[in-house]
Amino acid sequence: MISVGLDIQRLGLMVVMGQPKTTAEYIQATSRVGRDDAKPGLVITLLNAHKPRDRSHYERFRHYHETFYRAVEAGSVTPFAARALDRGMAGALVGLARHAEPALTLATGPTALEQVRSGLERLLVDAFSERVGRQHLPEEERDERLHGIHKRVGDLLDSWLHVVADYQASGVQVKYQQHERAQGKPLLREMLDDDFETPHHEKLRANRSLRDVEPQVNLFVPGPTGGAG
Repeated sequence: MISVGLDIQRLGLMVVMGQPKTTAEYIQATSRVGRDDAKPGLVITLLNAHKPRDRSHYERFRHYHETFYRAVEAGSVTPFAARALDRGMAGALVGLARHAEPALTLATGPTALEQVRSGLERLLVDAFSERVGRQHLPEEERDERLHGIHKRVGDLLDSWLHVVADYQASGVQVKYQQHERAQGKPLLREMLDDDFETPHHEKLRANRSLRDVEPQVNLFVPGPTGGAG
């Protein structure tokens, strides 16, 4: 019922009735209390003696809580799905390009793409295609993903050049990340940014954390008479 994102400072006590099905759920739910540094939080876990799983957690209570982060379940992601590529392709492409081409490595390197693009594009397509080739896929589906990867690589490099040109036309220096150097504007934007100058800027978004999922939303609870509570 309550999990990630609920930060109410006054919550200080929680009772957990039975061991949740996943460790990730257990950690996130119980982390909602004790959010105030000046006030401690207390979590009381009531386990069911008639359930083997609950008994196991009771018998190994201390060890489990000292090491439960290693028991967090892996997130489910379909490799090269369209939405996964929307979120991860730009960061992976820019990172690989910086490592593969010395002219792009420095913080001021984004402007050098035009001089090295032809060879770099082939290298990037080969690298991502090799990763697709490791999957056990029907031939038709594999060919479709390879075509999509080739198209995305070219599209992202086009957007990279457009962003550099836009900044240079305004007399602004270009850097890769927001905090990489004091001057200039970043090529890679935050996943939760919403003030994009053009669609090209929006394509070059990269997660700084796997917690960057969706922007915040306002929640309005109606009162008894229908107005905002």
